[in-house]
Amino acid sequence: MHAYINMKIDPSSPALPIQYNYFVQSAIYAALPKDVASRIHDEGYSAGNRRFKMFSFSRIMGKFFIDRTAGTIKFPEGARLVISSPDMEFFLSLVNNLLTKNHVRIGDSILNINEVRFDEQKVESDVLIARTLSPVVAYSTLLKPEGGKYTCYYQPGEGDFNKLINANLRKKYEAFYGEQPPEGEVQARPLDRPRLHVMSYKGTVVKGYTCRLKLTGPRGLLQIGLNAGIGGKGSQGYGCVEMVKARKEKEIMKE
Repeated sequence: MHAYINMKIDPSSPALPIQYNYFVQSAIYAALPKDVASRIHDEGYSAGNRRFKMFSFSRIMGKFFIDRTAGTIKFPEGARLVISSPDMEFFLSLVNNLLTKNHVRIGDSILNINEVRFDEQKVESDVLIARTLSPVVAYSTLLKPEGGKYTCYYQPGEGDFNKLINANLRKKYEAFYGEQPPEGEVQARPLDRPRLHVMSYKGTVVKGYTCRLKLTGPRGLLQIGLNAGIGGKGSQGYGCVEMVKARKEKEIMKE
Protein backbone atom coordinates (compact mmCIF):
# COMPACT_ATOMS: atom_id res chain seq x y z
CA MET A 1 0.00 0.00 0.00
CA HIS A 2 1.12 3.53 -0.79
CA ALA A 3 0.01 6.78 0.84
CA TYR A 4 0.48 10.05 -1.06
CA ILE A 5 0.51 12.92 1.44
CA ASN A 6 0.19 16.49 0.19
CA MET A 7 1.48 19.09 2.64
CA LYS A 8 2.19 22.82 2.98
CA ILE A 9 4.74 24.18 5.43
CA ASP A 10 3.27 26.46 8.09
CA PRO A 11 4.27 30.08 7.31
CA SER A 12 5.64 30.53 10.84
CA SER A 13 7.87 27.47 10.62
CA PRO A 14 11.56 27.45 9.68
CA ALA A 15 12.72 25.78 6.48
CA LEU A 16 13.57 22.09 6.48
CA PRO A 17 17.16 20.88 6.74
CA ILE A 18 18.56 19.61 3.44
CA GLN A 19 19.40 16.26 5.04
CA TYR A 20 15.92 15.57 6.37
CA ASN A 21 15.63 11.77 6.20
CA TYR A 22 16.16 11.19 9.93
CA PHE A 23 13.58 13.84 10.80
CA VAL A 24 10.98 12.31 8.47
CA GLN A 25 11.68 8.86 9.94
CA SER A 26 11.26 10.29 13.46
CA ALA A 27 7.99 11.96 12.43
CA ILE A 28 6.66 8.63 11.17
CA TYR A 29 7.41 6.87 14.46
CA ALA A 30 5.94 9.79 16.41
CA ALA A 31 2.69 9.52 14.43
CA LEU A 32 2.20 5.87 15.42
CA PRO A 33 0.55 4.57 18.61
CA LYS A 34 3.29 3.75 21.13
CA ASP A 35 2.75 -0.01 20.97
CA VAL A 36 2.92 -0.07 17.17
CA ALA A 37 5.95 2.24 17.10
CA SER A 38 7.72 0.05 19.65
CA ARG A 39 6.95 -3.12 17.71
CA ILE A 40 8.23 -1.68 14.44
CA HIS A 41 11.27 0.10 15.87
CA ASP A 42 12.43 -2.45 18.46
CA GLU A 43 11.37 -5.72 16.85
CA GLY A 44 10.40 -5.31 13.23
CA TYR A 45 10.35 -8.48 11.16
CA SER A 46 13.26 -10.89 11.39
CA ALA A 47 14.82 -13.46 9.07
CA GLY A 48 17.95 -15.06 10.49
CA ASN A 49 20.07 -12.25 11.90
CA ARG A 50 18.38 -9.58 9.75
CA ARG A 51 15.60 -7.28 10.95
CA PHE A 52 13.40 -5.16 8.72
CA LYS A 53 11.01 -2.33 9.59
CA MET A 54 8.97 -3.02 6.44
CA PHE A 55 8.33 0.52 5.34
CA SER A 56 10.00 3.07 3.13
CA PHE A 57 9.38 6.66 2.19
CA SER A 58 10.14 8.98 -0.67
CA ARG A 59 12.07 12.18 -0.92
CA ILE A 60 9.97 15.23 -0.16
CA MET A 61 8.84 16.22 -3.63
CA GLY A 62 7.79 19.54 -5.07
CA LYS A 63 9.25 22.79 -6.34
CA PHE A 64 12.07 23.71 -3.97
CA PHE A 65 14.73 26.26 -3.22
CA ILE A 66 17.98 25.35 -1.45
CA ASP A 67 20.01 27.64 0.79
CA ARG A 68 23.34 25.83 0.96
CA THR A 69 24.82 28.36 3.36
CA ALA A 70 22.04 27.75 5.88
CA GLY A 71 21.73 24.06 4.95
CA THR A 72 17.99 24.33 4.40
CA ILE A 73 15.40 23.59 1.74
CA LYS A 74 12.03 25.30 1.13
CA PHE A 75 8.93 24.07 -0.70
CA PRO A 76 6.99 27.32 -1.32
CA GLU A 77 4.19 25.75 -3.36
CA GLY A 78 3.65 22.71 -1.18
CA ALA A 79 5.23 19.28 -0.98
CA ARG A 80 4.38 15.61 -1.32
CA LEU A 81 5.62 12.65 0.69
CA VAL A 82 4.97 9.01 -0.22
CA ILE A 83 5.06 6.26 2.41
CA SER A 84 4.75 2.58 1.48
CA SER A 85 4.42 -0.61 3.52
CA PRO A 86 2.91 -4.09 3.34
CA ASP A 87 2.17 -3.89 7.12
CA MET A 88 -1.47 -2.79 7.28
CA GLU A 89 -1.49 -2.21 11.07
CA PHE A 90 1.44 0.17 10.68
CA PHE A 91 -0.08 1.78 7.64
CA LEU A 92 -3.60 2.37 8.95
CA SER A 93 -2.38 3.56 12.36
CA LEU A 94 -0.05 6.05 10.73
CA VAL A 95 -2.55 7.44 8.23
CA ASN A 96 -5.41 7.69 10.76
CA ASN A 97 -3.15 9.70 13.07
CA LEU A 98 -2.05 12.04 10.28
CA LEU A 99 -5.64 12.64 9.18
CA THR A 100 -6.77 13.30 12.76
CA LYS A 101 -4.00 15.78 13.56
CA ASN A 102 -3.93 17.40 10.10
CA HIS A 103 -0.25 18.24 10.50
CA VAL A 104 3.15 16.66 10.98
CA ARG A 105 6.31 17.96 12.61
CA ILE A 106 9.52 17.31 10.67
CA GLY A 107 12.43 18.57 12.73
CA ASP A 108 11.46 22.10 13.79
CA SER A 109 9.06 22.56 10.88
CA ILE A 110 5.28 22.11 10.98
CA LEU A 111 3.69 20.92 7.75
CA ASN A 112 -0.08 21.09 7.40
CA ILE A 113 -1.63 18.09 5.67
CA ASN A 114 -3.99 19.00 2.83
CA GLU A 115 -4.74 15.57 1.41
CA VAL A 116 -3.91 11.88 1.88
CA ARG A 117 -4.53 9.58 -1.06
CA PHE A 118 -4.26 5.79 -0.92
CA ASP A 119 -3.09 3.60 -3.77
CA GLU A 120 -2.98 -0.19 -3.55
CA GLN A 121 -0.52 -1.10 -6.27
CA LYS A 122 -0.58 -4.77 -7.26
CA VAL A 123 2.00 -6.64 -9.30
CA GLU A 124 0.10 -8.76 -11.83
CA SER A 125 2.96 -10.51 -13.63
CA ASP A 126 6.65 -11.33 -13.42
CA VAL A 127 7.56 -7.85 -14.69
CA LEU A 128 7.38 -4.62 -12.71
CA ILE A 129 8.21 -1.22 -14.18
CA ALA A 130 9.03 1.00 -11.23
CA ARG A 131 9.96 4.63 -10.71
CA THR A 132 12.29 5.36 -7.81
CA LEU A 133 10.89 7.97 -5.42
CA SER A 134 13.99 7.91 -3.23
CA PRO A 135 17.49 6.65 -4.06
CA VAL A 136 17.99 2.87 -4.11
CA VAL A 137 20.92 1.81 -1.93
CA ALA A 138 22.91 -1.38 -2.59
CA TYR A 139 26.23 -1.79 -0.79
CA SER A 140 28.77 -4.19 0.65
CA THR A 141 31.09 -3.64 3.61
CA LEU A 142 34.58 -4.83 2.66
CA LEU A 143 37.89 -5.21 4.47
CA LYS A 144 40.88 -3.07 3.54
CA PRO A 145 44.18 -4.93 2.92
CA GLU A 146 45.86 -2.80 5.58
CA GLY A 147 42.99 -3.32 8.03
CA GLY A 148 39.73 -1.54 8.68
CA LYS A 149 36.55 -1.51 6.63
CA TYR A 150 35.06 0.48 3.79
CA THR A 151 31.68 0.57 2.08
CA CYS A 152 31.32 -0.11 -1.64
CA TYR A 153 28.11 1.11 -3.29
CA TYR A 154 26.76 -0.35 -6.54
CA GLN A 155 24.62 1.22 -9.25
CA PRO A 156 21.78 -0.25 -11.32
CA GLY A 157 23.16 -2.27 -14.21
CA GLU A 158 26.04 -3.80 -12.23
CA GLY A 159 26.02 -7.50 -11.41
CA ASP A 160 26.56 -6.94 -7.70
CA PHE A 161 23.61 -4.54 -7.63
CA ASN A 162 21.33 -7.32 -8.87
CA LYS A 163 22.73 -9.83 -6.39
CA LEU A 164 22.21 -7.51 -3.45
CA ILE A 165 18.71 -6.43 -4.53
CA ASN A 166 17.65 -10.05 -4.99
CA ALA A 167 19.08 -11.18 -1.64
CA ASN A 168 17.43 -8.25 0.14
CA LEU A 169 14.00 -8.99 -1.36
CA ARG A 170 14.24 -12.67 -0.47
CA LYS A 171 15.08 -11.82 3.15
CA LYS A 172 12.24 -9.30 3.36
CA TYR A 173 9.77 -11.84 1.99
CA GLU A 174 10.91 -14.47 4.49
CA ALA A 175 10.76 -11.98 7.37
CA PHE A 176 7.30 -10.63 6.55
CA TYR A 177 5.52 -13.84 5.57
CA GLY A 178 7.43 -16.27 7.81
CA GLU A 179 8.06 -18.68 4.95
CA GLN A 180 10.63 -19.37 2.30
CA PRO A 181 10.49 -17.03 -0.70
CA PRO A 182 9.44 -18.33 -4.11
CA GLU A 183 12.08 -19.82 -6.38
CA GLY A 184 13.67 -17.59 -8.95
CA GLU A 185 15.75 -14.44 -8.88
CA VAL A 186 14.88 -10.80 -9.39
CA GLN A 187 16.79 -8.95 -12.11
CA ALA A 188 16.81 -5.16 -12.23
CA ARG A 189 17.59 -3.25 -15.42
CA PRO A 190 17.80 0.55 -15.52
CA LEU A 191 15.64 2.11 -18.23
CA ASP A 192 17.49 5.41 -18.16
CA ARG A 193 20.80 6.72 -16.85
CA PRO A 194 21.00 6.18 -13.06
CA ARG A 195 21.54 9.41 -11.16
CA LEU A 196 23.88 9.29 -8.16
CA HIS A 197 22.78 10.92 -4.90
CA VAL A 198 25.26 11.43 -2.07
CA MET A 199 23.36 11.95 1.16
CA SER A 200 23.85 11.97 4.91
CA TYR A 201 21.87 10.06 7.52
CA LYS A 202 22.75 11.05 11.11
CA GLY A 203 26.21 12.07 9.93
CA THR A 204 26.89 8.90 7.90
CA VAL A 205 27.37 9.23 4.15
CA VAL A 206 24.93 7.15 2.09
CA LYS A 207 25.03 6.78 -1.69
CA GLY A 208 22.10 5.72 -3.83
CA TYR A 209 20.66 5.96 -7.33
CA THR A 210 17.40 7.06 -8.88
CA CYS A 211 16.06 5.96 -12.27
CA ARG A 212 13.27 3.90 -13.77
CA LEU A 213 13.80 0.19 -13.24
CA LYS A 214 12.50 -2.84 -15.11
CA LEU A 215 12.34 -5.62 -12.51
CA THR A 216 11.70 -9.21 -13.56
CA GLY A 217 11.25 -12.20 -11.27
CA PRO A 218 8.74 -13.96 -9.00
CA ARG A 219 5.65 -11.84 -8.47
CA GLY A 220 5.77 -12.22 -4.69
CA LEU A 221 9.26 -10.78 -4.52
CA LEU A 222 8.34 -7.90 -6.81
CA GLN A 223 5.31 -7.11 -4.63
CA ILE A 224 7.32 -7.02 -1.40
CA GLY A 225 9.82 -4.71 -3.08
CA LEU A 226 7.04 -2.42 -4.31
CA ASN A 227 5.56 -2.17 -0.81
CA ALA A 228 8.59 -2.39 1.48
CA GLY A 229 11.20 -0.76 -0.73
CA ILE A 230 13.99 -1.89 -3.05
CA GLY A 231 17.46 -2.35 -1.58
CA GLY A 232 18.78 -1.45 1.85
CA LYS A 233 17.93 1.22 4.44
CA GLY A 234 14.27 1.45 3.46
CA SER A 235 13.05 2.80 6.81
CA GLN A 236 15.71 5.53 6.58
CA GLY A 237 14.06 6.86 3.43
CA TYR A 238 15.75 4.92 0.63
CA GLY A 239 14.47 2.60 -2.08
CA CYS A 240 10.85 3.78 -2.13
CA VAL A 241 9.33 3.00 -5.54
CA GLU A 242 5.98 3.28 -7.28
CA MET A 243 4.52 1.31 -10.15
CA VAL A 244 4.48 2.98 -13.55
CA LYS A 245 0.86 2.93 -14.69
CA ALA A 246 -0.38 0.58 -17.41
CA ARG A 247 -0.45 2.94 -20.39
CA LYS A 248 3.06 4.18 -19.77
CA GLU A 249 4.22 0.66 -18.95
CA LYS A 250 3.28 -0.57 -22.42
CA GLU A 251 5.44 2.15 -23.94
CA ILE A 252 8.36 1.39 -21.62
CA MET A 253 8.16 -2.38 -22.23
CA LYS A 254 9.29 -1.69 -25.79
CA GLU A 255 12.57 -0.15 -24.56
